[in-house]
Amino acid sequence: MNNSKIELSKEKQEIIKGLIKEYFYEERDEELGDLAAMLFMDFIIEKIGPEIYNEAINDCVKVMGDKVEELYGLEK
Repeated sequence: MNNSKIELSKEKQEIIKGLIKEYFYEERDEELGDLAAMLFMDFIIEKIGPEIYNEAINDCVKVMGDKVEELYGLEK
């Protein structure tokens, strides 16, 4: 992946922030504030996001390669 940062819309950030706060409350019995949830989200996006993104790209390339092979199979 190039060095561009993964950007999320404000709406998606709010949803993820809520999910993080819910997770910490339910799994760790900790109440996380908005700032802590945002910092945690930023950390995950920066450190783990690129690996997930790259894996998704690899999955897409495999599926597309399979489809191209199917097309070659249709040759007469």
